[in-house]
Amino acid sequence: MPKFVYDFTEGNKDLKDLLGGKGANLAEMTNLGLPVPPGFTITTEACRHYLAHGSLPDGLQDEVDAHLAALQEEMGKRLGQADDPLLVSVRSGAKFSMPGMMETVLNIGLNDESVEGLAAQAGDERFAWDSYRRLIQMFGKTVLDIEGDLFEDAIEAAKDARGTKDDAGLDAADLRGLVATFKGIVREHAGREFPADPREQMDLAIKAVFDSWNADRAILYRRQERIPVDLGTAVNVCSMVFGNLGEDSGTGVAFTRDPASGHQGVYGDYLQNAQGEDVVAGIRNTVPLPDLERIDKTSYDQLMEFMARLENHYRDMCDIEFTIERGKLWMLQTRVGKRTAAAAFRIACQLLDQDLIDADEAARRVTGDQLAQLMFPRFDTAEIEDVTLLTKGMNASPGAAVGKVVFTSERAKELAEQGEDVILVRRETNPDDLAGMVAAQGVLTSRGGKTSHAAVVARGMGKTCVCGAEELEVDVKAGRFTAPGGVVVGEGDVISIDGSSGEVYLGEVPVMDSPVVQYFEGELDPAGGDELVQAVHRVMAHADGAAALKVRANADNPDDAARARRFGAQGIGLCRTEHMFLGDRRQLVEKLILAETAEERQDALDALEPLQREDFTGIFAAMDGLPVTIRLIDPPLHEFLPDLTDLSVKVALAGADASDQDRRLLEAVRRLHEQNPMLGLRGVRLGLVIPGLFSMQVRAIAEAAADRRRAGGDPRPEIMIPLVGAVQELEAVREEAEGVLAEVAAETGVDVPALIGTMIELPRAALTAGQIAEAAEFFSFGTNDLTQTTWGFSRDDVEAAFFSRYLELGVFGVSPFETLDRDGVGRLVRIAAEEGRRTRPGIKLGICGEHGGDPDSVHFCHEVGLDYVSCSPFRVPVARLEAGRAAIDAAAAAARG
Repeated sequence: MPKFVYDFTEGNKDLKDLLGGKGANLAEMTNLGLPVPPGFTITTEACRHYLAHGSLPDGLQDEVDAHLAALQEEMGKRLGQADDPLLVSVRSGAKFSMPGMMETVLNIGLNDESVEGLAAQAGDERFAWDSYRRLIQMFGKTVLDIEGDLFEDAIEAAKDARGTKDDAGLDAADLRGLVATFKGIVREHAGREFPADPREQMDLAIKAVFDSWNADRAILYRRQERIPVDLGTAVNVCSMVFGNLGEDSGTGVAFTRDPASGHQGVYGDYLQNAQGEDVVAGIRNTVPLPDLERIDKTSYDQLMEFMARLENHYRDMCDIEFTIERGKLWMLQTRVGKRTAAAAFRIACQLLDQDLIDADEAARRVTGDQLAQLMFPRFDTAEIEDVTLLTKGMNASPGAAVGKVVFTSERAKELAEQGEDVILVRRETNPDDLAGMVAAQGVLTSRGGKTSHAAVVARGMGKTCVCGAEELEVDVKAGRFTAPGGVVVGEGDVISIDGSSGEVYLGEVPVMDSPVVQYFEGELDPAGGDELVQAVHRVMAHADGAAALKVRANADNPDDAARARRFGAQGIGLCRTEHMFLGDRRQLVEKLILAETAEERQDALDALEPLQREDFTGIFAAMDGLPVTIRLIDPPLHEFLPDLTDLSVKVALAGADASDQDRRLLEAVRRLHEQNPMLGLRGVRLGLVIPGLFSMQVRAIAEAAADRRRAGGDPRPEIMIPLVGAVQELEAVREEAEGVLAEVAAETGVDVPALIGTMIELPRAALTAGQIAEAAEFFSFGTNDLTQTTWGFSRDDVEAAFFSRYLELGVFGVSPFETLDRDGVGRLVRIAAEEGRRTRPGIKLGICGEHGGDPDSVHFCHEVGLDYVSCSPFRVPVARLEAGRAAIDAAAAAARG
């Protein structure tokens, strides 16, 4: 029989897969001798069984009975005992911290009898009834799925009747009345009485944790963070300690470093006479953690000692929850803390300097996604004078966010789906707001501190967030907030929030490049005073030194090529020549298409060739000494002609007055019209059907390379033939191209070697790669089209049509256009790479779809042994970092055996 329940004394931090993050870390703190309230953890295996079969696994109840009995013996009282009750909390705890999971239920074990015993033991009737109303409120909302606002409205009514604005202003009689009111809410909306049996309370809460794994908000968060769906969650049952026993008690959250900036110091929030959910929910505004030294120096000093021990033990920034019960400090949770992208880079380098980690580990502590966040624009402070400063809150998660004000998650999603940028404004957020936070550009709350739900979740997602803007009066129902001075901001009004300073502005503040982008552009010296730039430079330098994969850029003009090189690109992996036929040059393509004789066709090609040559000359200059892979024209020719419907209407309306040019164009458009252009006359097929088209392009490449060589440059062209499905296609074009290259060499007296290869973007090409490699000196995997042809759908047509449903059903964990589909597309890449190398051992292999800038896809390319990835210029630094991290991860795995 598997073991489903572990005492806190039995686990350790390495058992996160089995005990979840909370359970494993509670066990670790217990092992370290820190004061952790006794308890036990129900494993993720039990959850997976429950989700698969709809029932608890055999033996689980017996194990829970045994561990509960042991806990009762240790504590010297029974769960819900009338005269001296043992009370417990029930908390979810998956391997990864998930804000979408079930909220904690505190004070399980209270009923009409045991509340009196708790009051007698504590000598505080108010405390006991406050604990009881909290239980019914949490249990009703979390376990019985009752709308939380029903309880909040009842509390507000009680405070209004008492004439107080704070929960602490309610006395024992008020709270006793709230208990009765809450029971009525449960009766009316759950269709049952609040369970008086303590064991039934605990068992229902445990099942609710398991059920919450598949709650909508949990599914949304897993999708957002790419967390596997089959992990399941553990359940932690912990004996209660109370921070709401008076002014000598309290609760708080602490970080061993600032999770927003990464700076060392004392960071966190504390709230006297409160339970933990009060801090996390942001319902009451807290005091900064340093104030605890004045309030309770003994507990403060002890907390500082524990924080230092935990950081040194975990070798990372830790996030800690604690409670002080009448002067006694209890540790309720620790975990490696979520942090902003800037904090991640700073902390990694700080820990490296402190010899807690090495350079490899520092690179593993940051991600390409975090680097991308640091490259987002920031507000241009020189222009801020022209807008109105509304207020200033806490700088909870940095960044510059501009958008229309919305007050509900539903509205945020609705406007975001319409392409609008929005800022979600709330008094405080809770897990139900997760969808709105995902949709919004930023989050603004009037309550809560840096450890509130809004702050923690926003940091984890890389969203800009300003919390605790106390001067704002937020009226969600009316759809407006009021700022100091009586300024009213309604839904749809534009505001700008600065997550680095906490400032909130009315209107749109202009943005500018971030310091990290300025560094990559060569405008900021990493040896200068910007600490963040220094940290990014150190990590990037180590990643570059470790990487096996080279990183190229997708660039179609000299400016993009130059920027890509500044960003660290080691060549161009995709230059799309069709982009050179747009704008004014479209007319020349029309002439080519309308040509009725060989002479007319050649005249059109002769007009295009010098323009192409000029483009290539500029790109070769920008990438001097580095390889430039040029894809010959790929899309179907109809894309260069007017729209069929528009042109038909134009000719029909003109009637007999329609120009001959328009009539000929219409005839050509109809002739070239295809039911599915993605699978029609395009790519290599164009070169074989339209004489001279590919030859013109190859000549332009060769002459541009010769010009650069004569000018003292070092051009390194690579000619890529698109959409090859059979080696015979490639052989025909290759023979033609080699002839042109030889002609240019003879004419100019300059021989510029050019590799000739192909783009693998069809399943047949991947499956016959061994044959194709006989005629190809390189493969470049066009993973965008390879994904479309492998899955059998067009990206433009299907993403909006059914991808959201596929994500909901779990058909996709993430869109295959965002991250390479390893099982399908990835397997084709692997087969092609292996067979290509078998035929031609020195063949050069890379990918040039946008997957080349996706962190997970970069790691796959390293595993397969490709030579390079290519992506848009802006994503080059991300790919560089991930290429280094992939090599470091592989080396670490090999060392472990």
